[in-house]
Amino acid sequence: MANTDIRLYDSAKQAVVPLELRDPGKVSMYVCGPTVYAPPHIGHGRMVLVFDVIRRYLEWAGFDVTFVSNITDIDDNIIKRANEEGRESAAIAVKCENIWWQAMDRINVRRPDHIPHATEYVDEMVELIGRLIDTDAAYVTSDGVYLHVEGVEGYGLLAHQSLDQLQDGGGDREIVGTEKRHQADFALWKFSKEGEPSWPSPWGDGRPGWHTECVVMSLDLLGEGFDIHSGGLDLTFPHHENERAQAIADGKTFCTHWVHNGFVEMDGEKMSKSLGNVKNLLDLTEQYDARGYRLLVLRSHYRSPMEVTDVSMRDAEAALERLDAFARRTASLDGSPDQAAIEEFRSSMNDDFDSSSAVDLVFRQVRAGNTALDDGDEATAATAGATVRELLGTLGIELSETADEAPAELIALAEERTTARAAKDFARADEIRDEIAAAGWTLEDSPDGPVLRKA
Repeated sequence: MANTDIRLYDSAKQAVVPLELRDPGKVSMYVCGPTVYAPPHIGHGRMVLVFDVIRRYLEWAGFDVTFVSNITDIDDNIIKRANEEGRESAAIAVKCENIWWQAMDRINVRRPDHIPHATEYVDEMVELIGRLIDTDAAYVTSDGVYLHVEGVEGYGLLAHQSLDQLQDGGGDREIVGTEKRHQADFALWKFSKEGEPSWPSPWGDGRPGWHTECVVMSLDLLGEGFDIHSGGLDLTFPHHENERAQAIADGKTFCTHWVHNGFVEMDGEKMSKSLGNVKNLLDLTEQYDARGYRLLVLRSHYRSPMEVTDVSMRDAEAALERLDAFARRTASLDGSPDQAAIEEFRSSMNDDFDSSSAVDLVFRQVRAGNTALDDGDEATAATAGATVRELLGTLGIELSETADEAPAELIALAEERTTARAAKDFARADEIRDEIAAAGWTLEDSPDGPVLRKA
């Protein structure tokens, strides 16, 4: 039976609340995906890792999860890059989407159950906009169609501001129209300029506004009242606010919970293009063990700011080496997970997906298992090994249990050290360990004998 004790922070309610499900035992989840005009950066990486972990945990806890994440393949930024490079917008989108999935594979993010593309849903968007015009919730101007936010009950819920307090109305990616009825009104449909991609509509050829895409795709694939809508904190307003506004104006029940992850910081500043501190995710995975970024994400609470530096990544890699070493030491042991530890893990993750506490639990198990091995207690070590594998598997970290192939002369030294230890010649054993270290290798003791690993 699915676990029903999960509590999460709801951005709309500004509180940790029980997870309410439309259908018992099933979770419907929509995550705003990328606009494919450039390679993904580490902020994208954190966002997808956070919700990949939440998805994995919900499934481990027994829920039937339907996970949807979209691709925005038509947008002002795509058109701008296409014009700069003298290429078709569709070609830019296809190329950048392929790079996106390459990066997702590098960091072991599972593919969504559904990956809707904005260009596949233009007809449905036109239908939505038509209904909004028919009910006077939207209006046509010389540059497009706008939603009139004064008619939307509770507009500003996610921004936690009243309509009077919202001055820029989510115009970060929208045309600032001189004919808007209210400064916060936003574009549902943009009339195309010459040479731009366009689709037909009753009001004129054009393309959908950014905020119109996700509301149509999420409701089509998950239905009204789906459970969780999520994404980065930067999407809270205006994007998610304006999605919600369209659903309400169309008489639809939108999602139950809003969940957002915190920012990535570099040198103490929020990562952003305007600050010039955006780091390419693929570059990060080439410079460091890709698993290290997942571990770094897990070590931070998903709602807190997260610092990404060379120091933090090297520390994550060192932690992974300890995990891999423990996996190798216990690879041949047969045990079952410790149920008390499993329940502690469940309790941590049920408390607003507290992965930081879950990771602390993993390393406590590693320390206990290593101590047991050193004491010759293989039964306790086997239990710890099985527990670590269970928990890390749920969090999406794959361990390496295969040692590097060492040169024959080093293998001979390791065997000599085993003989020296058996003869209680610990001075010689220490000398051999130092010789192996000087050659750039480390020696780990396991129940099956010494294991050599490239340092």
